[in-house]
Amino acid sequence: MTPINRRLRIAVSTLVPLAEILHNSVDELLHGKEAAKRSNKRGPASKLQQQIEQVRQLPRAKQQFEMEMLDTVIQQAAH
Repeated sequence: MTPINRRLRIAVSTLVPLAEILHNSVDELLHGKEAAKRSNKRGPASKLQQQIEQVRQLPRAKQQFEMEMLDTVIQQAAH
């Protein structure tokens, strides 16, 4: 079977929300998972990157809560 190449035109402004809904990166949406894997640096993800990915998997309301907590910690550390 021959793969079917179809193109879909969408507004650029919809890429980030779409990536979040699908739990993917914009790069994965545009180039596929293999291209996204090749563009990443070697080695395991840092602890921070792993935690960010875990937060990305949470429902939107819980993501917002986590971001607010992080903002508070960052603001406190800046003073």
